[in-house]
Amino acid sequence: MNDAVIWHELECGSYHQDLPLWLALAGECGGPVLDIGAGTGRVAGALARAGYQVTALDRDPQLLAELARRADEVPLPLQTVLRDAREFDLGSLFALVIVPMQTVQLLGGQAGRRAFLRCALRHLRPAGVLAIAIATALECFELADGEPGPLPDVSERDGFVYFSQPTAVRRDGRSDGFVLERRREIVSPAGERTCSEDRITLDRLSVGRLQREAADVGLWAAGVRRIAPTFEHVGSEVVMFGA
Repeated sequence: MNDAVIWHELECGSYHQDLPLWLALAGECGGPVLDIGAGTGRVAGALARAGYQVTALDRDPQLLAELARRADEVPLPLQTVLRDAREFDLGSLFALVIVPMQTVQLLGGQAGRRAFLRCALRHLRPAGVLAIAIATALECFELADGEPGPLPDVSERDGFVYFSQPTAVRRDGRSDGFVLERRREIVSPAGERTCSEDRITLDRLSVGRLQREAADVGLWAAGVRRIAPTFEHVGSEVVMFGA
C-alpha cells in the first residue's frame, strides 16, 4: 500500500458519522449511485456492501486502484472511474449522486462548483437526487510551539508508523476560504523520522449560496439534512437537489 493511500485512509477512513445518511438516501432513491470523490471507498464500499450498484469517481489513480482492488476481492457491485468532478461524461444516469465530506468545497471556487453541478445534472435520472455535504462553520486555530493540539491520527504499516497532526485552520484571504494544515510524520522501523506539511484549501460556502448556484444550472432545492459533529470532525449540512 503506497503512502498516498495510507495518508488518505489515516485522515479520512475512520469517519463513519455520515454513513447512515448516505445509506438512508440510497434506500429512498434506489440505485444506481454515483459517488463523487470516492477515494478508497469509505462511502462507496458501504453502499456496495448494502447491495447498491455504485460508480466511484475520483481523480486520484492511486486511491481508485486501491478501491478497485478491494472491490474485486469481495467482489462488490462497484466500478471505478478516473475523472475530474468538474468535467465528466459517463454516458449513464443515476438515481442518486452523492458528494460526501466537503468534496464540493475543493473544486476551486464558484466556477468549479458550477462545472460540477452541470455534470451532475446531466447524469441524474428523472426524479433523481443530488446530495452534497458542506461544512459551513469551521473554528480557526493555530498551534504555537509546544502547545498541545488535537490528538494525531496514528497508523502502523509494515513496521512504519504514520502520524498526522492537525496544526491549524486559518482563513485564506485570497480565496475567502479556509486553509487546513497538518504535519505528517513517518517513523521507520529503525527509528528514522521523515516530516512533511500538508495543506488543503476549502472554499467558504453556505447552503443558500450553493442553492443559488444550483438553481442557475437548472437544479431545484429539495431540502437540507444535518450530520452531527463528532469530537474529531465538524458537522455537515447535506444540501439536496432534484432535476
